[in-house]
Amino acid sequence: MEAAKRSADPRGDTIAAIATAPGRGALALVRVSGPAARSIAEQLGARGTLVPRRATRVLLHAPNDPHGQLDDVLVTFFPAPDSATGEDVIELSVHGGAWVSAAVLEATVAAGARPAMAGEFSERAVRNGKMDLLQAEAVADLIEARSRAMHRAAMRQLSGALTQRLDVLRGALLDVEALIAYEIDFPEEDDGPQPRARAVAASDAVLVALDALQGTLPAAELGRDGVTIVIAGAPNAGKSSLLNALAGDARAIVSDVPGTTRDAIELLVDHDPWPLRFVDTAGLRHSDDHVERLGLEVSARWLSRAHLVLVCGEDPTAVADARAAVAALSSAPQLAVMTKADLQASQKSGRMLEDAIAVSATTGSGLDALRAAIAARVRLLHPDPPEELPVITRARHFAAIQRARDEVAEFRSAWEAGALPGPVAATHLRAAVHALDELLGAIDTDEVLERVFRSFCIGK
Repeated sequence: MEAAKRSADPRGDTIAAIATAPGRGALALVRVSGPAARSIAEQLGARGTLVPRRATRVLLHAPNDPHGQLDDVLVTFFPAPDSATGEDVIELSVHGGAWVSAAVLEATVAAGARPAMAGEFSERAVRNGKMDLLQAEAVADLIEARSRAMHRAAMRQLSGALTQRLDVLRGALLDVEALIAYEIDFPEEDDGPQPRARAVAASDAVLVALDALQGTLPAAELGRDGVTIVIAGAPNAGKSSLLNALAGDARAIVSDVPGTTRDAIELLVDHDPWPLRFVDTAGLRHSDDHVERLGLEVSARWLSRAHLVLVCGEDPTAVADARAAVAALSSAPQLAVMTKADLQASQKSGRMLEDAIAVSATTGSGLDALRAAIAARVRLLHPDPPEELPVITRARHFAAIQRARDEVAEFRSAWEAGALPGPVAATHLRAAVHALDELLGAIDTDEVLERVFRSFCIGK
């Protein structure tokens, strides 16, 4: 139903939505965009008072009911084309709360607007040339950002860095097309194999650049999902207590009864350069209990995809046993942790004992040393993200670049071998340019826009 609605041309009507999150707050924002935006504001009480880009205080009322006052608000008018969507836009800053914002939205609809679909404001901005599709996606990524790394990537994409990089590659492909056209149209000017060699070399440069962009996707995934650090060990080894201590909160149930953790418990901690996803898993031991075996299967799955494993034990023997059990399930690097240091008088918290860091979740001793060791290991595994190269953040980006890469590779192979006539070989270059255009949103493909904006929030 959503796709059917969006596939119809919506650009002639006016839309409205609450642009702030639901719930109690000081203010809420109701946004209206479209040719009737100003008229709608005037029907609600702003007649004759609107000055472009200046907030105006208005006693808002329902349309055709001047005495049915809704709220004392600030109204700002952004005339086309100098607005976020490229259309006339009205922003109504109302008092926060569920009823007021809903009543004001209802009034805008009664005055001639229709409720916006998810992402429709951003879609109109793309259609009207106020931003490209990559920048619109960056806005969504910025809203969803849960870490500094994800925020940093979204801001770089919003600045147009990825767009500029793709524009350069698109221009390089067009240059190769021009070389092919030169050889086709002016064969008498051909001075031997040089034009063919130049096209191959230019294609190689584009392939290297496309590979470099595709290579940034894992960095974006780390920024979004975090470095997975699994806490593993025997039952009652202090794993849940350690998770709670690292979190600074009681996120996991702590009990002296073995087998308390039946499922994995995740905790995402913001950290620079990458967020850290700590995962507390069920204790590693043989069990005949069906539910506990399911928990152990979950533990095995997490260990198989861990970036780093904190192997926990109360003493050197327990740590050694846990290390052997973890090694059978995961090839990830291990960091040994001697838990319950407050109960072991011979251990000095924070120092390396039997190749393990001794910590106490109860007293907090050794936790700083453990955090430092984790940070050092993470930097060894995943260096800081490159600042000079924008990252691709979505599977859509990767797929479009892969299509472009495949087409360029096909052209290069055929052109170097002389296997195809020039006009036929050049169709691969045109297909590669088309893939990049689709990535940028330069092609008005409704199916692509539907997929992208379907995940946006209402009012954005």
